[in-house]
Amino acid sequence: MNLLEKLDFPTAFRELSPILIQGLGIVLGATLCGFFLALLLGTLIALGRISKVVLLDRMLIILLEIVRGTPLLVQLVYMYYVVPLLITIVGQLWDPSFRFTLSPFTAGVIGLGINYGCYLSEVIRSAITSVDKGQFEAALALGYTNRQAMWLIVIPQAVRIALPTFGNYIIMMIKDTSLLAFITVSELLLRTQAYASQTFLTIESYTLLALAYLVLSLPLAQIVRIMERRLTRHV
Repeated sequence: MNLLEKLDFPTAFRELSPILIQGLGIVLGATLCGFFLALLLGTLIALGRISKVVLLDRMLIILLEIVRGTPLLVQLVYMYYVVPLLITIVGQLWDPSFRFTLSPFTAGVIGLGINYGCYLSEVIRSAITSVDKGQFEAALALGYTNRQAMWLIVIPQAVRIALPTFGNYIIMMIKDTSLLAFITVSELLLRTQAYASQTFLTIESYTLLALAYLVLSLPLAQIVRIMERRLTRHV
């Protein structure tokens, strides 16, 4: 009962809310940049997988297995701490004074983009293969090149098919930005940890953090459900 009496949500809300709002920009920025990179990589990987180049397909399968077989947190730590060292070692073969660094935010965006890009590639690939082949053949008959038929006819339809799934992945990425705290990105979790350690308002701080993620995720989840209903209605 003493612990309950010591809870001070009004103070935590008053002091922590401005701090969380500052971290919100970092979360949204990392999500938008990471998801754009994921879409780009996912599309390129999907196109490589459906191409007839066997060696490329095998190499991409190995990449997918490596990324999907290791935790996102490990990939983020590797991208921030190890990759710059490896690039520095290679660069110093030509220039001993060469040094390469990545900012925590940049490393986090690249890590999120690669991880989600590998998962999205399978979504995009299945969406592309689900488009009627007659659409591609009709485009070729009208004088389109293979590339034009793919990018102007097939891929727009595939995006429409995969759009609700993209929404779900955006929500997942928003929540996974909390992992960026482990590579010193000052997002919501790291800011909350700092505040809780200074004020000892542990229950209040992490409860507000959870509510902040809910405020971000629930409206997006509702938008995704609306999109799914509308797309299903027009199929």
